Amino acid sequence: MEKSKVYFTDLRTKPGFNMLDKLEKLVKAAGIENIDFKEKYVAIKIHFGEPGNLAYIRPNYAARIVKLIKQLGGKPFLTDANTLYTGRRHNALDHLDAAYENGFNPLTVGCQVIIADGLKGTEYREIEVNLKHTKAAKIGSAIADADIIISMNHFKGHEMTGFGGALKNLGMGSGSRGGKLFMHSSSKPKIKEKNCVGCRMCVRSCAHDAIFLNENRVAVIDYDKCVGCGQCIAVCQYNAAQVNWDEAASIASEKIAEYTYAVIKDKPHFHINFIMDVSPNCDCWSNNDMPIVPNIGIAASFDPVALDKACVDMVNSAPTIKGCAIHDHHDSDLHIEDKFTAIHGKTDWRVCLEHAQNIGIGNMEYELIKV
Repeated sequence: MEKSKVYFTDLRTKPGFNMLDKLEKLVKAAGIENIDFKEKYVAIKIHFGEPGNLAYIRPNYAARIVKLIKQLGGKPFLTDANTLYTGRRHNALDHLDAAYENGFNPLTVGCQVIIADGLKGTEYREIEVNLKHTKAAKIGSAIADADIIISMNHFKGHEMTGFGGALKNLGMGSGSRGGKLFMHSSSKPKIKEKNCVGCRMCVRSCAHDAIFLNENRVAVIDYDKCVGCGQCIAVCQYNAAQVNWDEAASIASEKIAEYTYAVIKDKPHFHINFIMDVSPNCDCWSNNDMPIVPNIGIAASFDPVALDKACVDMVNSAPTIKGCAIHDHHDSDLHIEDKFTAIHGKTDWRVCLEHAQNIGIGNMEYELIKV
């Protein structure tokens, strides 16, 4: 199999040539102009960031891509689907407020902002794929109905999949509420009783009334109600709510790959990863921890698998920032070859990439081209 091309630019600038100019030069070098945008609806899949988290992609970058797509004749819109857990992006109204608060609005980005799966996360199209886990994927309507898919992805760690990049943003991020439930359904959390202090944060944050405190003021999960959304893990400050690491995490990763397949099926698509503020956890959290490595740059490709793999390799080759989350688990980084498993020790990010490659999304073998 021929290696996929991944294009990369660092963060060095000079007067008259800023990072927005470098972004445009990068995507043009990677071939974005070869897509026929004329009069096509273009979904720019992005994560607007949970308010309080400051690691998300700056809206300025989105605005430059919007401007370029319009110049090429396309009709772009920024989009994301509602979350499964309770938060500021749980329904379209709050989600739009959160997006606007973080700078993603028609005035700043130059196009409309649309919540892909509607008011309550119930507007979707079923896209038949007939893969290992997924027969038909439930994809947010605005994304499913678009003619072209562009993903803009903040590359960072993730507590379930090891890292989050193009595949995670496209697969999990484009699923309707029912689609997200399907992807999470094999991966329900557990409570480590000795860590629980009875603060009730998990109880208050559960959208499905699946958690309560027992007579000893220890959290208990009602698995008949639990949907595996992971919100209790995100809000627990005492490491009491934890992912139940068994085969379920691998299944969820494979489902994410299959949903990505559905999103880009039979459509032109192009992907951009921002390897900046590489935080240890997802942008769905209402806070972001310090980066684990220095800012690296921006990468782009038609192949989301090669793109994510190249970014993993660049992060793993970068020096670790002293005092970051990696050092919560390791006294020294001298022998750490994989920074993502160093943070999330029972994850295996390779599962999603390998399954994505096996079902024909892309290729883990790549050629990195400096722009």
